[in-house]
Amino acid sequence: MKEKYFKIISLYSFFPFSENLIVELENKLLNIENTNNLTGLLIFANEGINGTICAEEKVIEIVLDLIKRYIGPNELNLKVSFSRKKVFKKLKIKIKKEIVTMGVPEINPSQNAGTYIDSYSWNKLIKDQNTIVIDTRNNYEVSIGSFKKSINPNTRNFREFPKWVDDNLEKYLGIEGSKNIAMFCTGGIRCEKATSLLRNKGYKNVYHLKGGILKYLEDTSKGENLFEGECYVFDERVALDNELKKGSYSICHACGMPISLEDQKKDEYREGIQCHLCVNQFSDDDRKRFEERQKQFNKSKKEKQIIYKD
Repeated sequence: MKEKYFKIISLYSFFPFSENLIVELENKLLNIENTNNLTGLLIFANEGINGTICAEEKVIEIVLDLIKRYIGPNELNLKVSFSRKKVFKKLKIKIKKEIVTMGVPEINPSQNAGTYIDSYSWNKLIKDQNTIVIDTRNNYEVSIGSFKKSINPNTRNFREFPKWVDDNLEKYLGIEGSKNIAMFCTGGIRCEKATSLLRNKGYKNVYHLKGGILKYLEDTSKGENLFEGECYVFDERVALDNELKKGSYSICHACGMPISLEDQKKDEYREGIQCHLCVNQFSDDDRKRFEERQKQFNKSKKEKQIIYKD
């Protein structure tokens, strides 16, 4: 019997998306979910669409055909991976002010963004001594993998990136200010919006990795791959290795941070209750609640295993 795989598509597109069409697409996708076991997380806003979907391949094709009708001629940036298990429990659709929150309303990535660099040209650009490379992801994502010698802004969320630019970018560019600025993120959306921010501030020679790390890993052979470590993803896989397979990290269900196999061997680690990163963040009452939650989770998991064996 052929093993069943789920197809996972990360996607985004910046385009003018009216409120009535947002609601219309939301309803159509929820109808597909009801009959086709579609799962994922999608974010809609007036500036476009962003998210990840997971389903059997035939369902994915139905969804992509539907979404393409709404984005028109605009590009739907797609990254593909596969999993033996669903990586979301259900389909969630969120309607927000931005599809990736930066908090700078005057920029418009669909009209003014940096230059795309595809996976095959990326290595040459970042090896250029006249290029500075900036990782636009959050610090906890950078901590488990990145491109060597890239700049880590140490941000907790994307809203902090504009301030980091104002406070720090000039010192990396030097007096002449003629360096290339190459930026990247997980799937391409944050670095694209970051280039729009820089262009709006008057910076030149601004580039971003088309499709982000996920597309780069999809396109690049092992011998050419310059990404080191694992890539954090916002689903139940937690992180992907260089072959886009589930990596070695899991999530601390107390603080939500990624933890390695080595982290789980530390004295501070208690599954579902605390890790070395949050051991001093919570009260005894919090930990008691986490402990009870973990007991319920373990009980449910055991019951499912018994049903499966039967």
